[in-house]
This record gives sequence, structure tokens and C-alpha cells, in this order.
Amino acid sequence: MSLIRLKSKLKSGASLSSVFGTITNISATTIEAGGLRPSIGDIVKLVSKDSLRTELGMVTEIKGSSFFISPFGFVEGFKAGDRVYINEQGMAIPVGESLLGRVVDPFVRPKDGKGPLENTTLTSIIKPPLDALKRGLINAPFEVGVKTIDGLLTCGKGQKVGIFAGSGVGKSTLMGMIVRGSNAPVKVVALIGERGREVPEFIQKNLGGDLTNTVLVVATSDDSPLMRKYGAFTAMSIAEYFKDQGKDVLFLMDSVTRFAMAQREIGLALGEPPTSKGYPPSVLTLLPQLMERAGKEEGKGSITAFFTVLVEGDDMSDPIADQSRSILDGHIVLSRELVDLGIYPPINIQNSASRVMDDVITPNHKQYATQFRRFYSIIKDNEILLRIGAYQKGSDKDLDLAIQKRKQMEQFMQQNSNEIVPFKESIKALENIFSKPNNSG
Repeated sequence: MSLIRLKSKLKSGASLSSVFGTITNISATTIEAGGLRPSIGDIVKLVSKDSLRTELGMVTEIKGSSFFISPFGFVEGFKAGDRVYINEQGMAIPVGESLLGRVVDPFVRPKDGKGPLENTTLTSIIKPPLDALKRGLINAPFEVGVKTIDGLLTCGKGQKVGIFAGSGVGKSTLMGMIVRGSNAPVKVVALIGERGREVPEFIQKNLGGDLTNTVLVVATSDDSPLMRKYGAFTAMSIAEYFKDQGKDVLFLMDSVTRFAMAQREIGLALGEPPTSKGYPPSVLTLLPQLMERAGKEEGKGSITAFFTVLVEGDDMSDPIADQSRSILDGHIVLSRELVDLGIYPPINIQNSASRVMDDVITPNHKQYATQFRRFYSIIKDNEILLRIGAYQKGSDKDLDLAIQKRKQMEQFMQQNSNEIVPFKESIKALENIFSKPNNSG
């Protein structure tokens, strides 16, 4: 206890002894205790009398004089009679400039071996989303250095975008391209529920080992559901800290699906009824609480967010994918078919959309992007005829033009994972495809 808090307690006449409760029952996922009067969401510290092991947990349910705790770690080592203390710091994390270039866990404890964080202040993990009337209009493009996105799915500063893909289609690779290609002064990446092996791989392969101006928040699949859930909120709070300083922040989270699965484990353990694919109602409530915290705030900076969504079995009607699409301002769909054709990044432009694109691009840019989409759709609609050689040239003027431009369009969509293309160059490359209508590809 600090001297200042001790003096404050002495003046108020409060008791100097620590008030604690005791554990009365333990199950595989929750701990029941009594002897305290906590509130829902309070953080408590569990202390084993025998092993001196300590663990943090959250009060998730209250029944009469008993309350139930979901631990951030695991229940092994605790037994009935062990003590429970209220953690006065609560769900607060340290934030500051010293976070840049660091890898931390959901409690912002360094995982990179570079020593403790310095010159930090505390901020709450859980905050309300931006007020609707305090949001600034999205009217400036956000450069990501990927031709297909900058040219055909242009994002704006403060936009929320989903990257939807099945397993092994290239989400992490695209995330690395966006982090490296973005000119945002601060980048916050949340790796939630992924395999531990993927963390060093993402840093070394996808980011090239460069964490300059980047904060990495990690909660791997072996962490408890609470750690995976609040890892996402921690990363968003860090992004908000820099946004409040007037900076434009890039926020990436991989993945929303693992985040939702963590809440599914918590909800089912608390007795919530399962709905579609076993997800309890609290999951659908939780998604907007996280996603709506991103955006552009008047008089401050912005958080441009990319959320990856793992689409199991490439099923876009998955409840998490469906709910995410309804909240986000755009969606980028990665196609396994394009992977088979050797086109990287495999962005399916027919199924992808940016809802703010028209507000942040020039009329000329819009004209060429629309023409690209139109020609690409015409080719896809007639692909079988073209492959079997059944199409006779001259039968359809638009299809003839589309065939002429096909090679150039496919070249535009392809980009090496280590290549960064400036925004202006992407737009110029798009214009060059259509600036000479009779130019054969």
C-alpha cells in the first residue's frame, strides 16, 4: 500500500486490514466464493494458502451472498478455503509512448524480454464506443500499400473493415502487407486466439522483424477465455490512447472468430442458452461493443480498423461473419479459387466492398474502378465459354473489350507480399489499364 493511500485511509477512518472472501466451490471453469460484496465485472485476486499461488479473475455472476469468478488463468492449485481479494486497480492497463515497438499480453505485461514499460499512465480496458454525434466524417483515403485495396476497395481514415477468409487463404500475409504499407504513425496489432507458433512467424515473416511504431498484443490459444476476450479490448484501449493524442492509428485484429469463441466458452460456462453454432446471445452483443470503438473522432485522431474473420468452410453465412458484416463499414473477401489460380493477394473484388469509397476518391478514380469491376464481372460470367473456346469474337462488344484488358487486370490484382505500392502509383496503374480503350493486353 502506497504512503499516500495509507494517509488517505487513516484520515477517513477506514480499516487498515485487508478485507477478503473465501473460495467455497470450484468447477473446471469457474470458482464460487463468498464473504465479499463485489459488483459484476470486478477484478479479484485469488491467493492459495498452501502453494502461495496467485491468479486474477473476474466476477461474472452473483447469486445471493455467493459470487462466481472466471479466472484469467487456470483453476488448478486452488481449493476451498483459499482467499479472494478485490483488486483495486480493476480492469486498468498502463499505456504510454514506451509501448511502441513492444510485444505485450492482455495485462500489458511485456513478453519480449526488453524490460519493464516506463512513463505510463493507467487507462480502463472497457470504455463506451464513440458517441454517434461526436464521430467525424470519413473524407480522406487511408493508404495501405496494396493495389487491389487502394485502387478498387479504397479505405478511409476511421473506417472499420473486415477481412473474411477460410483457413490457409492468406489473412496473416495480407495483414503484414497492410501493416508495412500503411503510413499510419501508430500501428496496433492484436493476435487473439492464434497458435503460439504464429506469433514469432508473424513478427519475422509478415512484419520483417520491424516493430517500429507498432504495438503487438498477444493472447494465444492456450490462454484462458478471459485472456483471449480482454486481449482484444486491451489492444483497442491502447489504440484509443494514441487516437486521443490526435494520431491516426491503424488497428488490426486476428481474429474476431477466436474472440467470439472465447466469449462462447465464458457464456456457456455461465449457463447462457446456445443459439446458432452454439454461440450464446452475449457474443452478438459483444462484437459491436468492440468494433464501434474504432472510428474518427472530431478534434482528435482516428482508428482505422481491420478485423479478420475466419469463415469456417468458406461459409459466409456463419453467424459471426454475418454479424460482423452488419457492423463494419466494408468487407474484403479472400478467395480460395484465386489462390488456386496463383493470384496473390487473393481478393475477390466481386464479393468485396468499401462503404466509404465514394466519399474519399476522385470522380476519375471512381470511373476507372467501376469500369474495372464491370469488365471483371463480364469475364467471370462468361468464363466457361471462354475456357472451352465457344465464344465467337465480335458477338459482344463489352466482352471483347474485357478480354483485351484481362491480362492487365490480372497483373493489377497481383502483388508480391514484400512489395509496397504507393497510393498514387496504384491509382495511376488503374488508370493506365483503361486510358487507351483499344490498347490490347
